[in-house]
Amino acid sequence: MKYIKPTKFSYLPKFLMPLDILGLFECDPFGSSLLVRRILICIVGWLTYARYTVVNRIQIEGTENLENLPINNVLFLSNHQTYFADVIAFFQIFCAVKWGFQNTIVPPVYLFGPRARQYYVAASETMQKGFVPRVFAAGGALTIERSWRAEGREVQRGVDTSANDKISKALAHGWVVSFPQGTTTPFAPIRKGTGHLIKSNEPIVVPVVINGFRRAFDKKGLRFKKRNTLLTVQFKKPMSYGPEDSVEDLVARVRHAIEQDPPEWSQEQNQ
Repeated sequence: MKYIKPTKFSYLPKFLMPLDILGLFECDPFGSSLLVRRILICIVGWLTYARYTVVNRIQIEGTENLENLPINNVLFLSNHQTYFADVIAFFQIFCAVKWGFQNTIVPPVYLFGPRARQYYVAASETMQKGFVPRVFAAGGALTIERSWRAEGREVQRGVDTSANDKISKALAHGWVVSFPQGTTTPFAPIRKGTGHLIKSNEPIVVPVVINGFRRAFDKKGLRFKKRNTLLTVQFKKPMSYGPEDSVEDLVARVRHAIEQDPPEWSQEQNQ
């Protein structure tokens, strides 16, 4: 894990940047306005808040592990259950932590000043289907072309070499949420790209385990499937690793940390 000095980007010339006290002209490394992102997070946050607190119940654990994290180079690795409901919950929690909340998102006053330096990794095909996904994409999506899957089918195509560059830039600027399985299918293998990403950027890696989202929402995470469902989000302590760890070691460690070891493996280890 290494310290990367956070960089501020702005539409203003460098000599005028100190005058932008409110951050109205601040942008991210990709040229997107952080003011627009804050507004989008605020709107989406208010529109979706009841999904986690009224229609369903959310139980959050481990946000004390987030309180003293640096502003950047933090990678959250989680199992995946829906396209959007998982990410929206993370963003709600990150904003709440910024305001000093611990293991709760009640009340949602944090949405008046949401955290903007946050990103999530998503398949480009997912973010291009319709108006709502495009709005969510503007909220901080790092879109990548999956080399193993497209349109719900297994494919084989060249690896998106720009993916790691995008994620590296985002890590240098803020927090990044990634779903290392690249699919909502439980116990799917961890992609080796996650191991390479950790080795090249040396971020603080926070494993996250979620549950209940698959029962509560449809696959996209936009429609209700079962109401009054308990949604759980557990943030674990940052994962320990070192330069001597191989990509395979890191992949195995991530798989275990996000509790995605196949059931038969767990049974063998307990025997």
